[in-house]
Amino acid sequence: MYETDFQTPEARLARLGIILPEAPPSPIGAFCNVKVHGELAYVSGQGPVTADGTPLRGKVGGDVDAETARRHAKLVTINMLSALRARFGTLDRVTGVVKLLGLVNATTDFERHPYVIDGASALLAEVFGPEGVHARSSFGVASLPNRITVEIESIFSLDVGND
Repeated sequence: MYETDFQTPEARLARLGIILPEAPPSPIGAFCNVKVHGELAYVSGQGPVTADGTPLRGKVGGDVDAETARRHAKLVTINMLSALRARFGTLDRVTGVVKLLGLVNATTDFERHPYVIDGASALLAEVFGPEGVHARSSFGVASLPNRITVEIESIFSLDVGND
């Protein structure tokens, strides 16, 4: 049982001391950050972009180690949560995490993709409690936009009773 079982996602985030950016990074193409369909919110692939707009770049297993990339995956999650809050005004409308797809910009011999994306998965479990545990795929790719280290897309379940 999670110690935060009876708290809201917003309360858990505050307890963790995480302050979300006021605005998520802007999409770099002809798409939106969050698309709602029924009781699901699809969050487009987000990258490790700092609050000042700086993308974190590099090749995992080369000039970026697995620990650093794992922290980048956590930052990606913070940006995903910022996109959700920007869309809904609160994370408390989000009832859980359904699925993540994590891409790691990695060397051909790098094998720790799940470890890197666990930076995102662990934070989601802390913010959403048991409902934050999700299905997931993670794998390495030869490159990502702007040479970022990690990109993650996600699907969240929603409370649509207030619409």
